[in-house]
Amino acid sequence: MKDMRDKMSEEKNHNLSKSQTVEAIPLACSDELAAVEFFEQRRWGNTPCCVHCGSVAVHKMVDSKTGQRNKRFLWRCHDCKKQYTVRLKTVYEESRLPMHHWAYAFWRATSSKKGVAALEIMRHCQISYKSALFLMNRIRFAMAPANPEVMQKLTGIVECDETYVGGKPRPGSGKIHKCGRGTSKTPVFAAVERGGRIRRRIVTDVSGNTLKAAIREMVSKESRILTDDFQVYRGLGSEFDGGHQWVSHSTGQYVHRDIHTNTAESSFAILKRGITGIYHNVSKKYLHRYIWQFDFVWNGRHLNDGERMNAAIRSAEGKRLMYKEPF
Repeated sequence: MKDMRDKMSEEKNHNLSKSQTVEAIPLACSDELAAVEFFEQRRWGNTPCCVHCGSVAVHKMVDSKTGQRNKRFLWRCHDCKKQYTVRLKTVYEESRLPMHHWAYAFWRATSSKKGVAALEIMRHCQISYKSALFLMNRIRFAMAPANPEVMQKLTGIVECDETYVGGKPRPGSGKIHKCGRGTSKTPVFAAVERGGRIRRRIVTDVSGNTLKAAIREMVSKESRILTDDFQVYRGLGSEFDGGHQWVSHSTGQYVHRDIHTNTAESSFAILKRGITGIYHNVSKKYLHRYIWQFDFVWNGRHLNDGERMNAAIRSAEGKRLMYKEPF
């Protein structure tokens, strides 16, 4: 218990430590040049390089009359002779929105535990609602996890649970409001390392084949699996070195020694409070993007807000979200 308190105190002190990113945010959110240089520093550090060929023999292009930076904030590579900006090959490539709006949206998306509404971004940045949605959808796409085939699997004690996301039927619709299994809401599965990372995904159903396949894909064979007493989880013990234990929710048992699924359930609580209190309604079509955002913030909860924002900006590189796939 003392070790856990010391660890929590250390994490709290780290989260409250001063961050150069946090200090730079006010200027980056109000001045375009400062915003561009802010993103350049987070993407390339002190060694800017060409996004086309990777060469470090590059220079900033300046206006011949004023000596100031080019209005488009262009760079030029001495090796491949191509021009580029910090926007190229990121989620904000070809965006006409100023970079200081992107800086503010990244800041709010990574520092708000339960998310930030596009309407709030619209008011604060004084842009249209359509533009605010454009910003937030691409930032959530930047927070998307890497390819599952190259992602490191969860290890140690892993809690697995499922929940259902969706609102109540509208009055007069004739539909009956149901909770739990058997509802028409969207099922979401989660696997959470005790004190570590989280993986969540939308599943088509909560059958044994579906949930067990998700566990096998997300969790290492050396792990110990903890679930509730839902029958579909039975039979996992022989597949994992740490075995499979469960608590009997159906009889009112929620904790037995170190066996519980409270970590997974608390992650669902944050997700649902964010959807209910901030977004109010999320369609099934776009729910996975919101899950990406909540998972990114959960996995970076040990970082301070500045470090978490830096991680989100770095993860935006190499990703594009388009209306239609190009031919």
